Amino acid sequence: MRLGIFAKTFSRPTVEGVFDAVKEHALDCVQFNMACAGLPTLPDNIAPSLANHIHEAAISRGMEIAAISGTYNMAHPAPEARQAGLRRLRTLASACHGMGTSVITLCTGTRDPEDMWRWHPENASSRAWSDLLSSMEAAVRMAEEEQITLAFEPERANVVSTAAKGHALLTAMQSSRLKVVIDPANLIVPGDKRQVSQVLDEAFDLLGEYIVIAHAKDRGADDTFHAAGEGILDYDQYMRLLRAAAFDGPFILHGLTERQIDAALQFLNDKLQRR
Repeated sequence: MRLGIFAKTFSRPTVEGVFDAVKEHALDCVQFNMACAGLPTLPDNIAPSLANHIHEAAISRGMEIAAISGTYNMAHPAPEARQAGLRRLRTLASACHGMGTSVITLCTGTRDPEDMWRWHPENASSRAWSDLLSSMEAAVRMAEEEQITLAFEPERANVVSTAAKGHALLTAMQSSRLKVVIDPANLIVPGDKRQVSQVLDEAFDLLGEYIVIAHAKDRGADDTFHAAGEGILDYDQYMRLLRAAAFDGPFILHGLTERQIDAALQFLNDKLQRR
């Protein structure tokens, strides 16, 4: 496994400044976000010269862009919002190879029209599922045309709120272009240690072979997100399951501040060194 970090963790005026900050922590792998280049996560346009600039800035620092964030609300209740998101996703996909990456991370969305990370009761409806399938089918066709990989992240607040729903989505799509970002902190519920363990086991049983990126954050007993090692997630079990799944991809820190990076890295390195 290769430790990396969300590039957006660092607020710097230039792409070079972001990558330099990453290197200061002895990391050479990032999940990039176009916000680091002064644009929205999903811009309307990406100039080829900007894509090349980002790639050159990464390469010159020995940096790998393991993936780029392409999250939008794929289950938004308004069709025009979903269509606009897909249009911008294609813009990002067309620029991926120029930036030296081939993986875009996705959010499966929510019926909440304002916040794609907020749960809505209609997320469990057949209509929400149908709209997500339509969005994902179009995105997968685009990924096949652009020769990239899409990786969605199961998340309690989204339509794909469990590993079982993630597996159902993969089964429905039947595409080698659709993979998974695993982040157990998005799935566990505080208050029941047995539930935490079972959720981890289920996630890897159902999704393990599809994982291309693993995220490293934590969830506190107060049900809010924390830096890795500061919450209730059993990282020993998480690491054991990653190894059992033969995962050897990027392990990406996020959900933390710059001040918390060194402690989180120490925690993860200690776990990685255990066998």
